Amino acid sequence: MLDYGLAKRVFACIDNTTLNGTDNDATVEYFCRRTRELTLDDGTHVAAVCVYPRYVGVARHTLEGIGIGVTSVAGAFPHGQLPTELKVEEVRYAVAQGADEVDVVISRGLLLAGEDNAVRDEVSALKEACGTSRLKVILETGELPSPTLVERASQLAIDGGADFIKTSTGKIAIGATLEASESMLNVVKENVKIYKKPIGFKAAGGISTPEEAMSYAEMAKKMMGEDYINNQTFRIGASRLTERLHAFLTFQSAAN
Repeated sequence: MLDYGLAKRVFACIDNTTLNGTDNDATVEYFCRRTRELTLDDGTHVAAVCVYPRYVGVARHTLEGIGIGVTSVAGAFPHGQLPTELKVEEVRYAVAQGADEVDVVISRGLLLAGEDNAVRDEVSALKEACGTSRLKVILETGELPSPTLVERASQLAIDGGADFIKTSTGKIAIGATLEASESMLNVVKENVKIYKKPIGFKAAGGISTPEEAMSYAEMAKKMMGEDYINNQTFRIGASRLTERLHAFLTFQSAAN
């Protein structure tokens, strides 16, 4: 049986996500309205919705007044294969449309080529383009063939100013894994001491059941402490999970 209290905290850490090639204004508006409906009786709701940049305005308008944030992917998501200056412009566009947070993908090609300075400098440029909005940097760990590379990517993203580091885009076969997440959290833990500020972690990519989500939360809680499981430092990127976890929490609440 899942821990109800922890499951409820995880629900409040979800970035409810729609990143489909078939998205349009109407489908995103419906998605946001449905996300609003998935509010527990005590007012607990997900942390944010995650959409493509062109739909940030639709999401912001539909979610107005409820406290659910708007996250936009940007920076040539999901592959990141654009010059830095064009990535920067897309981030600026997303922020101008009203994005509270921006999820960008790290340049894995540069990382694998050993161009660490270029990777770090690009993250720094994207962070500057965010202004006061939060930057989450996706490592796409399924394309990084060793824990050492995952750790290096994590460090470069944090050195570049990432507010969160995130496992995956959800657009390749290998999404989030506990092994990669442990490597990432080890780096986060060390850098919290160095930078003396909160650094968030987001698990995303293939997490579709409450049990899977809880395994990431349990790991983060064990490594970072009980207080880490809040939406300022911990997120789960999901689509199918949201309805399932809401159903579990609603059932358990009614049963008690």
